[in-house]
Amino acid sequence: MTPVTAFSGRKVALFGLGGSGLVTARALAAGGAEVSAWDDSPASRDKAAAEGIAVVDLASVDWAAFHSLILAPGVPLTHPVPHWTVDKARAAGIEVIGDVELFFRERGKIAPGAPVVCITGTNGKSTTTALIAHVLRSAGRDVQMGGNIGTAVLALEPPAEGRVHVVECSSYQIDLALSMAPTIGIQMNLTPDHLDRHGSFENYGAIKERLVAGSDIAIVGVDDEPSKQMARRRAASGLPLVRISGEQPLDDGVFAGVTANGGALETRIVQVLDGKPRIVANLAGIGSLRGSHNAQNAAAAFAACFALGLSADEIAAGFKSYPGLAHRMEEIGRIGQVVFINDSKATNADSTEKALTSFRDIFWILGGKAKDGGIESLRRYFPNIAKAYLIGAASDLFAATFDDDGRVTYERSGTLDAAVAHATRDAQAHGGSGEIAVLLSPACASFDQFPNFEVRGDAFRALVKALPGFEPFGVK
Repeated sequence: MTPVTAFSGRKVALFGLGGSGLVTARALAAGGAEVSAWDDSPASRDKAAAEGIAVVDLASVDWAAFHSLILAPGVPLTHPVPHWTVDKARAAGIEVIGDVELFFRERGKIAPGAPVVCITGTNGKSTTTALIAHVLRSAGRDVQMGGNIGTAVLALEPPAEGRVHVVECSSYQIDLALSMAPTIGIQMNLTPDHLDRHGSFENYGAIKERLVAGSDIAIVGVDDEPSKQMARRRAASGLPLVRISGEQPLDDGVFAGVTANGGALETRIVQVLDGKPRIVANLAGIGSLRGSHNAQNAAAAFAACFALGLSADEIAAGFKSYPGLAHRMEEIGRIGQVVFINDSKATNADSTEKALTSFRDIFWILGGKAKDGGIESLRRYFPNIAKAYLIGAASDLFAATFDDDGRVTYERSGTLDAAVAHATRDAQAHGGSGEIAVLLSPACASFDQFPNFEVRGDAFRALVKALPGFEPFGVK
């Protein structure tokens, strides 16, 4: 834990007692702050009280006594309307901040030179965060990883000289971090998301840009126009900037280039310094970094780790041993030439698109609770589908899309266990000399049959591991 000693002796209001809220309350109390905490959920209040946290009805207290309101990231700050605690805080003239802001204030007090890498973007930020942390650890660095990726930032060990914090930041967290100033700030990409929370795409982008604007070194993806504009503004400021791309060559920065080698396509990471390009890593054969989307993730990770003093050889070695994240293009294992991929995190068509570009012979398991638009946007990838297996509530909708298109053979499996069994049978009978994929990439929420995508992915993994002849990767 990181005790927030920067708030010692101060009275603070805290709203939101979920996982990060409980950690924040404990960190503030450990640092000497007087915390009055509240949540609209009685169950959350009871849990906090059982842990010794002071639960106080913030609707009936004098807000003038508080120094700050600490707001959980999921609580509305501005849109669709500010939460009632935000209105009370503003009426009392006190600041509204979150746990990432507390972390940076504590860093400023106890170890202002401690390296911190913060990663944001609409897509790819979790993989990039995990990849950076893995590469640094592989090179022997003292690393703490957390933030939006799962471990609350204040649950990590405190900032210290020689210890690197790698922190994934959502737009919600950045919105509540007024003075964040990472050593390295990474903006991956920007597409419309969370507009109900931020009001407009312009507001959403402006919040994301704050992370790189306040960083010592900014690493910015230039594969989408809004992020490209961020890079231009950063360059105009004269402050350090590294451009990255997963799609196009750059005159300066780090990019991914695809080359043919013996009939196979290989993705290589190229660094351009002083106009001179050099190949610094090859992603061929690294299953956890498969696909064009991971090329940008790897480019960002290389740029960050190089800026922190690692050599190109150390970074490339770290790439090769990266195991990947659970439920995100997770390679479970194989039966002969059939590989099994758990992409349960793909809860919409945009996410599934990344998986469908990564293989050519796909036995695709999809379905669940459909999102707006279904799988219409994926039609151009249908030639990659050997057969589809429909599960859950979206079966009728997706069957209609396949019928209209006419290029995809499919069956209505109904349940995940039936889909795994049938897809495995068909994939093994498919033949050919190349790699064949049994892919769970549902393009749907899980809520019709599973409580969340993690449970869905865990169920797929268990079913696959129970198949006759299954071998985890690494077994010869």
